[in-house]
Amino acid sequence: MSELYELPEGWEWKKLDDITELVTKGTTPTTNGYKFLNKGINFLKIENIVKGEINLSTIEMFISEEAHQAQKRSQLKENDVLFSIAGTIGDTAIVKKEHLPMNTNQAIALIRPTKNLNPLFLKFSLLSIVSQNTKNKQRGGAIKNISLGDIKNIDYPLPPLQEQKRIVSKLDSLFEKIDKAIALHQKNMDEADVFMGSVLHEVFEKLEEKYGLTILSTVVKINSGIALPKIFKDKEHTNGELEFFKVAQMNNDTRVMKGANLNFTLSQSKEFKIKLFPKGSILIPKRGGAILTNKKRIMKREASYDSNIMGLKADNKILLDEFLFIFLKSIDLSNYIDTTTIPQVNNKHIDRMSISIPSLKIQENIITYVNQISKELETLKQTQKEKMESLVALKASILDQAFRGKL
Repeated sequence: MSELYELPEGWEWKKLDDITELVTKGTTPTTNGYKFLNKGINFLKIENIVKGEINLSTIEMFISEEAHQAQKRSQLKENDVLFSIAGTIGDTAIVKKEHLPMNTNQAIALIRPTKNLNPLFLKFSLLSIVSQNTKNKQRGGAIKNISLGDIKNIDYPLPPLQEQKRIVSKLDSLFEKIDKAIALHQKNMDEADVFMGSVLHEVFEKLEEKYGLTILSTVVKINSGIALPKIFKDKEHTNGELEFFKVAQMNNDTRVMKGANLNFTLSQSKEFKIKLFPKGSILIPKRGGAILTNKKRIMKREASYDSNIMGLKADNKILLDEFLFIFLKSIDLSNYIDTTTIPQVNNKHIDRMSISIPSLKIQENIITYVNQISKELETLKQTQKEKMESLVALKASILDQAFRGKL
């Protein structure tokens, strides 16, 4: 990396291993014979690092003092810098006194700076330098990861300690302003979703007053997905005629199912008895957090989907697919399920739902009305999203300048 640009006077190129006391990672306690507990010493996982901070309220796993001592090397200390090295790579956080005692697993690198390296400076630089270099060295299959060796051998531009503090102060000031602007754009996007929700609520409230309610399960067919045939589990078939959707695809920011990563030919679907579900089916995740974030999708073509998905197909003699989709988007599933455990949806929850059914012509008019508002709001959200992306890019540019000594 040193050949890429010249450092300012007083700066030095160092290997990260040379300016840290420790670069290590933890272990899952169960591999050493220790069970997770409902209370005890905090055990940190990647999902507990939220927006660059350790969020204690998200920690659900704890270990005993005995397990903590058995994993002595990964016991966290104040001012340790954490860097995720598996799954989502590059999330960073600094350990604070109130987080302790705490241990961590093998997906997070523990980096303990020497007295000549400011922890905040290290955190900022990891966001720019280490993450950019290590992303080029990602290994593994479905879960990408990097090694501790990759981190230790990064060429690191190190200024004097006083200059580190100046840069941190400048970055804090600039990023505070940028983060406020990003938060404002996010608020605008959230308010657009709230407004859309209020539109849907008003539509179906008026319909209920005029047309009453019909039990949903009497006008839809409920289809649970299928287990993927074993022969296809570790393969991708991109040239097929039919598609198989996975529940993970429902996290895409879209209203329709698309981007299937498994395709089948017609002959394969018959040979392996792959059940096909009809075009227009409304898909709902059957378990997990996606249920609570209104992740519902509509299939625009005949396809199959996995056993973690439930499909609802309208009786088109009285109910249009798009109208059913709009109705289900207006439904908050948390009102129908037990949210004190892992959220799950099944047929009995659908039995609790009721829908107002006007004539097909009125349904068509409502679809046109709702889709027009939705389109305008999506345009607004896209504009806000692009502005947010520009601000994130600006942060990356500022980081790059800072570690070239140009800030």
